[in-house]
Amino acid sequence: MLERKRTLADLLWRLLLLGWALTIVFPVVWIIFQSLRTNADFFQDVWALPTALKWSNYEKAWDSYKLGKSLLNTLYYVGVSLALGTFLIVLNAYALTRMRFKSRKFVWSLIMLSLFLPGINALVPQFVLMRDMHLTNSLTGLIILDTFGENVFFLMLLGGFLSTLPKELEESAFMDGASLFQVFLRIIVPLSTPGIVTVAIFKFLGLYNNFLGPFIYLSDETKYTIGVSMYQANQKMQYSSDWVTLFAGVIITMIPTVILYILFQRRIMEGATLGAMKG
Repeated sequence: MLERKRTLADLLWRLLLLGWALTIVFPVVWIIFQSLRTNADFFQDVWALPTALKWSNYEKAWDSYKLGKSLLNTLYYVGVSLALGTFLIVLNAYALTRMRFKSRKFVWSLIMLSLFLPGINALVPQFVLMRDMHLTNSLTGLIILDTFGENVFFLMLLGGFLSTLPKELEESAFMDGASLFQVFLRIIVPLSTPGIVTVAIFKFLGLYNNFLGPFIYLSDETKYTIGVSMYQANQKMQYSSDWVTLFAGVIITMIPTVILYILFQRRIMEGATLGAMKG
């Protein structure tokens, strides 16, 4: 019986690896190969390997799609939104899990309720509000929107982590004369670093891959983020069919997230697992 369970588990693991390879690894490798070919070779046989490596496709994609400007816009939008948004998440999680006030349970109930409300319904009133505040077609407006539009999942993850920290640490600090803000900065934040880093990484990925917000609120192409720029490049393919340059652009846009994964792979796994167990 035990041997049968091991065989079944091994089969499921192999199927999982096969599915991962077919849905992620194979498409990425295929795009990399196609980005190094010519358009003539691509249309002749989409499955053939490149006969000569056309690295100039990447230079052409960088210049044609103005990826340098788009990348700077994205870094500004993501960087400021990430810093402000993560700080607010930590602050709110601390207030809702470590402080006691009369309406705390009611606030948590409202937060839980928002999980069941489709966010797409808020697009129209949100756009009207942004328009009336003259925040459309502005990266600063997007930053404000994403900073205060806090993700409930991150709040729940970090809140579950903070709720397990020993209460005695704060009580001892208060007895020694520390203020609430000092306790928050010198005790809570350092002890919560694994959870904060996890939230920051996943929030970065969400902001970097955000397409709907920039697509709706940005109309000036000089302010486009990387996602909107690549969408516009894809739309041009119905007129130019320069697919190898588009594939090169796709690879360029993937580089920041791949670097992030390589640098923080261990921290992502440890933080996500720790946060899950703590919550």
